[in-house]
Amino acid sequence: MNINILEWLEAAAERSPSQTAFADLDKQIDYCSLLQQAKRIGCKIIARSGQRGEVWHNRPIAVLIDRNIESLILFMGIVYSGNFYVPLDDTMPRKRIDLILDTLEPVLILNSKSETSLSSENIDLISYAELVGTEEMREEEEALREVRKRHLDTDPLYTIFTSGSTGVPKGVVVNHRSVIDLVMQFADTFAFPSAPVFGNQAPLDFDVSTKDIYCSLYLGGTVQVVPKQYFVLPVKLIPYLNERGVNVIIWAVSALRIVSNFKVFENFMPESLSLIMFSGEVMPVKDLNYWRRALPDAQFVNLYGPTEITCNCGYYIIDREFEETEALPVGQAFHNTEMFLIDTQTGGLITRKGQKGEIYVRGTCLAMGYYNNPEKTRAAFVQNPLQSVYPELVYRTGDLGFYGERDELYFAGRKDYQIKHMGHRIELGEIETAVNALDFIDVGCCIYDEGKEKIILCYQAKEACDRRIVKALGDFLPKFMWPNQYIFFEKIPMNKNGKIDRALLKKEYCG
Repeated sequence: MNINILEWLEAAAERSPSQTAFADLDKQIDYCSLLQQAKRIGCKIIARSGQRGEVWHNRPIAVLIDRNIESLILFMGIVYSGNFYVPLDDTMPRKRIDLILDTLEPVLILNSKSETSLSSENIDLISYAELVGTEEMREEEEALREVRKRHLDTDPLYTIFTSGSTGVPKGVVVNHRSVIDLVMQFADTFAFPSAPVFGNQAPLDFDVSTKDIYCSLYLGGTVQVVPKQYFVLPVKLIPYLNERGVNVIIWAVSALRIVSNFKVFENFMPESLSLIMFSGEVMPVKDLNYWRRALPDAQFVNLYGPTEITCNCGYYIIDREFEETEALPVGQAFHNTEMFLIDTQTGGLITRKGQKGEIYVRGTCLAMGYYNNPEKTRAAFVQNPLQSVYPELVYRTGDLGFYGERDELYFAGRKDYQIKHMGHRIELGEIETAVNALDFIDVGCCIYDEGKEKIILCYQAKEACDRRIVKALGDFLPKFMWPNQYIFFEKIPMNKNGKIDRALLKKEYCG
């Protein structure tokens, strides 16, 4: 039984030492070198704690990340030291960085970049080059063994900071056991090729990247870090995937949508892709169909789950045709995980088809909570409302769902996306599904101005087409669900994780 993700790295290094483990646009590292460098970094961190007269164990170490293999190597080194890593993007506003550092109080900040403008008076900032060094490799194997003896599978592996509703970032703490369980479920459930090459799209401070990193380590594969600019100029994207032999992608919906919006497959076709997974937002069926027509033999998977349940708790393998006005199912829970619906009014269990309730999740997949934030942790990780005879925490997702005719679970929007408008309860997600089915719309999202009681549709298209949208929605939605205001974007605002920046739109256009 695996209790530490480093066991996968060590097994891969023994099995295939010369195989590429991680690669970016300019560099690559094989499993043997990755193992050596990670151990060296781990030893130097251990030595640094000793110099302070301390023993660092399960302490946070921040990593200033870039889209490079150095970031990934630093992650592994931190784990060897017996501590956990926290990816940090130093291009974020300084105020947000300070909020994260104040919450985290890391013992070190490691820098994967050639340079950074970030400085801190109270925390040592050490470069990748300084940690790896050029001296002869001499790991302190005894120090590493002592660290490993203390390890439990419930020790934290990483913390990822997500946006908080109050503007204060929340650090989701995830342990080794949860990641091990996730990866084992993925390997058992999906059709990974025998020699998987993952095309990493997600930022390394976004939990989607966790699946690339650790599925690859477990399967002995390769992670190819795709340059960020190729998602801005997608004409280079597919040739890059072909050149690097990428056959698995686990991408945000927005990344797949870029390919379909630009009709990239008219000029370049993927040569190796056999497994395509997506998550983060609702996938418009028209975009899915574009990909499926191009790659009819590939396996497509709709993944569901927030960061707090270790990436994903539910999945749906696309096994039938969908109309463009239909929604894709969330599907079913992974083995060793349960998703269930709770009535938001009565607190009772929902089993009836069509009835909406909040999605709750239980199982090993649950994160440990929010770092240094007991109040938010208690609000989200709660006692299972279906039993009271022993302690059992479950996670309240804040998502609404319902069971369809095939007993598949469907996502019905966020609790805070449900509004009362003109005497009707309306799911903004239902309007978005209808809008995103329109072939002349790239992407659309709805926000609600409570003060003015207006549904606002923000949409991206080749040109402004308000009247055309109104006319088309008449075929799908009752009039009380039509947006009251239309805002056209040549490029709709996105946050750094590739999702529509709803908070920014609401701030800009509501109130």
